[in-house]
Amino acid sequence: MHTSLVFGLALALSLVLTPLMAKLALRTGFVDHPVERSMHTEPKPYLGGVAIFIAFAAAVFAGGGIRDPKTVGILVGGALIVLLGIVDDKVRLSVKVKLLGQILAAAMLVYLFDVRIDQIFSPLGERWVHFGIYAGPLTIFWIVAFINVVNLIDGLDGLAAGISTIASLTLLLVSLQQGFSAAIVLTAALAGAAIGFLRYNFNPAKIFMGDAGSMFLGYTLAAVSVHGVMKITVTVGVIVPVLAMALPILDTAFAIIRRLATGRSIGEADKDHLHHRLLRLGLSHRNTVLVMWAISAWLGLSAVAVTEVSLAQGLIIVGMVTLAILFGALKVGLLEVSATPKQKSIER
Repeated sequence: MHTSLVFGLALALSLVLTPLMAKLALRTGFVDHPVERSMHTEPKPYLGGVAIFIAFAAAVFAGGGIRDPKTVGILVGGALIVLLGIVDDKVRLSVKVKLLGQILAAAMLVYLFDVRIDQIFSPLGERWVHFGIYAGPLTIFWIVAFINVVNLIDGLDGLAAGISTIASLTLLLVSLQQGFSAAIVLTAALAGAAIGFLRYNFNPAKIFMGDAGSMFLGYTLAAVSVHGVMKITVTVGVIVPVLAMALPILDTAFAIIRRLATGRSIGEADKDHLHHRLLRLGLSHRNTVLVMWAISAWLGLSAVAVTEVSLAQGLIIVGMVTLAILFGALKVGLLEVSATPKQKSIER
């Protein structure tokens, strides 16, 4: 099936399934009740992540993705992550239990379906770098890290879905450039499913994706990057997915630094993420999301540009982007702590 048809099918299914899941969530009481840290003031239905997954899986199936055993593994692992997220949305699992579930889902993909970072080509010395026995653990760490950076940035209506859409489109463009057929189907389906969900999730949201959705988006983006773009050079294989997801990655990194510096647990929630900072600067809910989408789009375009230039030029782009991000982080005080030290509320 043509790329546009895969994208269109995922989009259409997501548009149809999302409101149906919202009705199901309301009937079954599967809702997110507002707490101290919540940006919403009334209960919102969950299960948006289930709609995203079903639309994604159906489009991948229709696009012939199941002919690839590793793509089947990504679908199976995605289903496990969604189930883990549903349970967490309902009963609030402990951080340790949720992390264990993420590791098991990633390990299943690595060791049962052989989706791993075995080697990568280094332009420095013109040689392949083999990871040997570290390939499995390295891939598991990569996948679990992506799961959590998307999960942690899901704090405003449309934010995680929008950034994941931009990252998906970035990986889709690179996959089209490089001719990665499996990654093309996966990223087209993911982008379509996420955009369809956004129709109902942009402020004011009618439904939330929950941890089922945010963890699934992070898991799939990580798995696609391993299965697709990581098969070539370091420049494309590592820099492209990292740049595509740089905003949530850096927001999470700064959060960890802040918490360690103040003697808090890295799993402790606070109101010092980038979107909280932008809201305190006076931006509205919608404008904060749009600003963060714009930054992600700029990072995505930078990632695509890296694939079109020489190594030296690519490193210059990365350096300039890094400096711009650090400058922006300092300007908004992203490393400063303003939340109460003992705030123990759970991240949504």
